Amino acid sequence: MSEALALRAVSAGYGPFKAIFDVSFSVAPGEVIALLGPNGAGKSTVARVASGLVPVTSGEVLIDGEEVTGRPANQIRRRGLLHVPEGRGVFGSLSVEENLKVAFLAQPRSIRRQCLAEAFARFPLLKERQSQRAATLSGGQQRLLSLAGALVAPPTVLVADELSLGLAPNVLDEIYGSLAELASRGTALVVIEQQTDRALALADRAVVISHGRIAYEGPAAEATAAAADHLGRAEGL
Repeated sequence: MSEALALRAVSAGYGPFKAIFDVSFSVAPGEVIALLGPNGAGKSTVARVASGLVPVTSGEVLIDGEEVTGRPANQIRRRGLLHVPEGRGVFGSLSVEENLKVAFLAQPRSIRRQCLAEAFARFPLLKERQSQRAATLSGGQQRLLSLAGALVAPPTVLVADELSLGLAPNVLDEIYGSLAELASRGTALVVIEQQTDRALALADRAVVISHGRIAYEGPAAEATAAAADHLGRAEGL
């Protein structure tokens, strides 16, 4: 099976503080991995390492079989990995249209205008608010904006960190429907989520991190029982 994203024995941290140790897993095109664990376990660090925001102290990161370890975030984005970080993942001071233009910078210049038109056709609400500053959108609207670029021009890999944070259930339903569509179109997904039931219902496999190390990797259907000791009651298991 081909690997859209692979981490091989990756360790990383922040200055002298080491956050993850010897983390190894891969995700295939069209596959969904739920990356789970208690707060502070290292999940967001894994996402930042994959997207080039946190340097690797040892190990390798590969996208489509090509090593990208140590490359800056903009190069990794152009290589096909999109990271939607914890929070709302938009530039609040920019308009809706400007945010989408930034999202399409990784696309060839010749199709960027077409991508923008497709995004507005797909999401009429964004077209209606194209001149509105992103900071003035609701939380759910900001999340849709952060994902709109991926839905129009699917990346090779999407790493989504805490998409459910502060969102109403109906908005979350729409966002998770969008993620399922992306996977069906061949995008590899790594979904970091506190609402474990949501993530596991979407996922093919689960990776559980505890104290910066992988504590479980296997089928999503078996992850609840296998990872209960690591996630604890606070994770809803």
